[in-house]
Amino acid sequence: MISLRTIQSLATAGIMALSVLGGSTGEVQANAGAFLSSKFAAPTPKAAKDMCTRYSWACSQSGDRAALTSRDMKVIDAVNKQVNRKVRPVSDSAQYRREDLWTLPSRRGGDCEDYALAKKLELIKAGIAPERLLIAKVLDRKRQGHAVLVVRTDQGDMVLDNLTNRIKTWDDTRYTFLVMQDPKAPSSWIGVMQRGR
Repeated sequence: MISLRTIQSLATAGIMALSVLGGSTGEVQANAGAFLSSKFAAPTPKAAKDMCTRYSWACSQSGDRAALTSRDMKVIDAVNKQVNRKVRPVSDSAQYRREDLWTLPSRRGGDCEDYALAKKLELIKAGIAPERLLIAKVLDRKRQGHAVLVVRTDQGDMVLDNLTNRIKTWDDTRYTFLVMQDPKAPSSWIGVMQRGR
């Protein structure tokens, strides 16, 4: 679970960036197309600051530009379901006595960022290019902080979520996407500020 303080900081940064760029908060788009687009360079989420150091694969790039095949999509679907089934939901505060820690799931389980990291690792092992696998911070349908894994396909951005086995397009989630890893440099983050329908 993403802390309320982190969400407030991201929302404030997004509103400030939009106003500096001449935009307005009304520009949080209801449907911006198949891909989440960068609105501004965003700070790395506090709990993710050491993610690239601890897990170099989480921020790596392969340079592979090959299109995802139907076999790849089957693997993505299988990994999403497998991790959702295998990992038990447990909060960071219950498990680590910390508000927010981005790590791979333990034997006890994990929270939303842990699911996203586990899926990213398994998909990289399965041969999916790491720059297609981007962790995103969102507000869920209840306006609670949440994290998901975005898979950048040639047709658009698809979302792997620990709350459902169904892979959806980003705009079909009804989530508000705040920030995500930059597809061009996954060790950096971008503000997207886009809302699904």
